[in-house]
Amino acid sequence: MGVIITDELTKNYIRFKKEEGLRGSIKSLFNREKVIKTAINSFNLNIDEGEFVGLIGPNGAGKTTLIKMLTGIISPSEGYISVLGYQPNELKDEYKRQFAVVMGQKSQLFFELTAADTFLLLKEIYGIPEKEYRKSLEYFVELFSVSEYLNVQVRTLSLGERMKMELIAALIHNPKILFLDEPTIGLDAIAQKQIRTFLKEVNRDRRTTILLTSHYMEDIKSLCCRCIVVNGGIKIYDGSLSELLNKYQTHRVISISFEEATQIDSAVFDAFKVLDIIEQNPYKVSFSIPKDKARSIITSLINDVNINDISIEEEDISNVVERIYAEKNVVKAGYDDIGVRGERRV
Repeated sequence: MGVIITDELTKNYIRFKKEEGLRGSIKSLFNREKVIKTAINSFNLNIDEGEFVGLIGPNGAGKTTLIKMLTGIISPSEGYISVLGYQPNELKDEYKRQFAVVMGQKSQLFFELTAADTFLLLKEIYGIPEKEYRKSLEYFVELFSVSEYLNVQVRTLSLGERMKMELIAALIHNPKILFLDEPTIGLDAIAQKQIRTFLKEVNRDRRTTILLTSHYMEDIKSLCCRCIVVNGGIKIYDGSLSELLNKYQTHRVISISFEEATQIDSAVFDAFKVLDIIEQNPYKVSFSIPKDKARSIITSLINDVNINDISIEEEDISNVVERIYAEKNVVKAGYDDIGVRGERRV
């Protein structure tokens, strides 16, 4: 039985609309138009202990809303939800001691205190025995190599250093489930890699169940074997990440810089079925091209022009999600669940 289970989970928000101007404001005092916005729609989920699951989708897809319901921050409008056998929105202390949440744009550290002081405060809040606390702290400090940052004010840390401390603060009480919402947002490539390595080890060594949302494809690819795609509040894919990418990540983004001013004939792009020219100037061109054409066009350009540098990147995850959502017959692990989120006036 899964540690995270939802059945037909739905979250609706109520909004009010009014006409512009003073006339509209006065009119809305007596007759407001109410609109129900569905953020999560009939969402079914089953995650087992120890899984590392990626939750992906474009902005506004409902990812953060789902995490907030799983952690009890907001209550569902309809449906069933169970995490570790608890109803999250009941906010029982026994449940809150067994999970942790890290949001890339929100901090649980006290900026005027040192990280070590915050960890001591969390030790008292969670009632962690002294021996267990010291053992966990030593494990995380060594894993992240952050001993030199423990006794300095949090506000003096760089973003990458602070995010490492955020993760230690979230895991110091050894939670069974870790919810991560964009933990690598704004970090440089080195810090992102360090955090990925850290999360891999925590998942492997401590069997911590992790649910990760990220717009960085490298986060999902390097950490998650299973991924869930959400769009419009609806789950449109749940299964193997490799199968998802093989089927839907059909293009590569190639960026080429030139040693001298160069103009590439548009006929070359047409011949190799270039999907979209992202950027083009005399010294650089970036374009999206089908995966099976990438090697051919690079070979052709190397032979024809003086190239200074070439980079090949995966497609943006939002493009992959759009392609998945555009296909009407998306086959998931055991069920089909396509729909469209919308508004209804009341």
